[in-house]
Amino acid sequence: VAINDLTDNATSAHLLRYDSVMGRLQAEVKVTEKGLVVNGKQILITAIKDPGQIPWRDMGVEYVIESTGIFTDAKKARGHLDAGAKKVVISAPAKNEDITIVMGVNEFDYNPYEHHLVSNASCTTNCLAPIAKVVLDKFGIRRGLMTTVHSYTNDQRILDFPHSDLRRARAAALSMIPTKTGAASAVALVIPELKGKFDGLAVRVPTPNVSLVDLVMEVEQETTVQEVNKALQEAANRYLGYTDEPLVSIDFLGDAHSSIVDGGSTKVIGNMVKVMSWYDNEWGYSNRVLDLILHMDSQKPV
Repeated sequence: VAINDLTDNATSAHLLRYDSVMGRLQAEVKVTEKGLVVNGKQILITAIKDPGQIPWRDMGVEYVIESTGIFTDAKKARGHLDAGAKKVVISAPAKNEDITIVMGVNEFDYNPYEHHLVSNASCTTNCLAPIAKVVLDKFGIRRGLMTTVHSYTNDQRILDFPHSDLRRARAAALSMIPTKTGAASAVALVIPELKGKFDGLAVRVPTPNVSLVDLVMEVEQETTVQEVNKALQEAANRYLGYTDEPLVSIDFLGDAHSSIVDGGSTKVIGNMVKVMSWYDNEWGYSNRVLDLILHMDSQKPV
């Protein structure tokens, strides 16, 4: 295991030990010249800007998680392969990737012989797609609109400061901030039947973690709240959760599901269906990145 990060080892250790949202790491973390030692396990750290210059080959690294947010174009992320990695997982929506995968939806489309630069999509697409898949299979979908009520992220300003998106230029903790998201349209990358049928937007809100998808769909047949909730509850698994409890966002902090349906918020009028689903946009998504790598490794040619 190795890390490439443009900071010093002491800072990396401190931010690993102490997290403002998740709390203290229950592990022993030591700093060395070469990197970190976590519970006795050595983790090498480099600080190199160009992916093509990182010594992945020398460090024996097979899978690289590209999570800088800078190299989301697979043409740029390809430098990791040139440096000796076998596969790259981009932890964001990507361009020019070999495939986009949402675990629990289309992971079996992965072909180890063809797919080397893989996108794990966004946290919001990971929340949305499992719901859309269940509803599509059970009721059919004509079209859908989504709003994600999303915790603020590092792509916003802590105080007013210039940004290419003038709304994201405003202080993140002081306003509800409407902005764009490609999460809805990206669902078609993992469920091709929904191409051109979904759109949506985001409202960034003053919470540091846990978000909520509000999905409204016109389905092919009239249904009821009970039928919709039954279908979603029966489909619950490692990725898609379900709850009838009257919970709030902080209750889902540290939940490893991609999506947890809020059954009490489901609404139906004829063939119009509204489903709301929670997701820990940091912890849940991080679990999916790991799950994706484990899946890819399980498909590795012998």
